[in-house]
Amino acid sequence: MTFQLKPILVFALLFISCNTGKLTINGSIDKDLDETSAAETVTNSNLVWTIEDAGNKNNVYGMDVKGNIIKNINISNTKNRDWEDLTSDDDGNLYIGDFGNNSRKRNTFFIYKIEKIATIKDKTEAKTITFTLPKDMKSEDFEAFFLWNNNFYIFSKEDKKTKVFKVPNQIGKQTATFVTEYQLKGKYTRVTAADISPNGKTVVLLNHDKIWTLTNFKSDNFFVGKVKAIALYHKSQKEGICFKDNTSLIITDEDSGKEDNHIYSLKI
Repeated sequence: MTFQLKPILVFALLFISCNTGKLTINGSIDKDLDETSAAETVTNSNLVWTIEDAGNKNNVYGMDVKGNIIKNINISNTKNRDWEDLTSDDDGNLYIGDFGNNSRKRNTFFIYKIEKIATIKDKTEAKTITFTLPKDMKSEDFEAFFLWNNNFYIFSKEDKKTKVFKVPNQIGKQTATFVTEYQLKGKYTRVTAADISPNGKTVVLLNHDKIWTLTNFKSDNFFVGKVKAIALYHKSQKEGICFKDNTSLIITDEDSGKEDNHIYSLKI
């Protein structure tokens, strides 16, 4: 016995199965990566760079825009205590934020610098920036940062107010400077990744179901300008975001809640 679905029903089923809200699915992330916790584009490379978080290999992976692993680079002199985000500079250097702190018991955090990542074949060593928080500040959990004006801006992962700290891009031991704190509006406000546009005019903060854009700021107190929430109408454990250009974003899942984790694109 055979039967035909009416066209309107076929359309409805396709819509339900492919509904990713405002996001466009570029592809599924390679199954060898269980917990992609970051996304970053780098000068002189057409790949999307990513890492896995705590307990996984101390490796950096370069993916194509469909999520296929093209490069797999071991950082031999580091340990993946809790790698959470990536950022880069104009010279093609990549930086790993080892500052995840779910227990809030860490006192020392690391940023690893990998020079000229696009030229490396499969193994390298990193230079290390070590930082601590100001003495009067309690330990925080971090999952997001970016590099701007030769300083790293690091955002705490909080249900209430996200705190922003500044660390100079200088190899060696540093003490972070507290910049500001801000209460993002909404029920779910934990910041899981961040980036700043190539022209330095837009900051994006990622959550599992939304992003915030910060614009019209005049200093590194980014929240003094315009803060706009963009609902994605799609919920998954999104932990990676980066600019492809000044108005195009790449977003990655750590866990989509389904069989595949995806790499998405979004115009803002």
